[in-house]
Amino acid sequence: MSNQFTLMREKRFRPFFFVQFLGAFNDNLFKTALITLVVFQSTTLTTLNPSMLATLLPGLFILPFFLFSATSGQIADKFEKSSLMRLVKVFEIGIMTLAALGFVFHIFWVLVLALFLMGMHSTLFGPVKYAYLPQHLNMRELVGGNGMVEMGTFLAILLGQIGGAWLVMNSGGERWAALAVVLFALLGYFFSRQVPQSPAAD
Repeated sequence: MSNQFTLMREKRFRPFFFVQFLGAFNDNLFKTALITLVVFQSTTLTTLNPSMLATLLPGLFILPFFLFSATSGQIADKFEKSSLMRLVKVFEIGIMTLAALGFVFHIFWVLVLALFLMGMHSTLFGPVKYAYLPQHLNMRELVGGNGMVEMGTFLAILLGQIGGAWLVMNSGGERWAALAVVLFALLGYFFSRQVPQSPAAD
């Protein structure tokens, strides 16, 4: 069991682990912050029914997985993966800057657009994540490495949901959420710069 944790000392694994961890964390931080605002402070954002929105918004985040997953898999096969990760992280910075403007100025449609785009960000990153590991881990490490990634992903989801709800329930929470999502996107890009090259499979 200890072998999988020693991967965190390896440059071929550690930066990648934090890229995917921060991406999943930021997805859920933003999504939960938005849904919490809609449910508890909807009058500051929109006149639409909060219960309906709380049901529809998670579906909007999932929609890009249905629309773009196959294309994302083809892209992951055809291009060098560390470059793709950096491009996806730049995309995330742009989305979260848009989301921050939505939070600060209470523009609901901007936040909804950012939510859809973050679903697209996750759709693009997913196949790259799964294609990267077999290129950098040997057969004895691959199961443990996959386990570490799954553990990190679910921990990121849990912490992101807790953090998103906690941020916006405090005074000035929208501004704190705006700052947080941009900072975590920048941090993800920082780690993506350290991911080693991974040649295209196709």
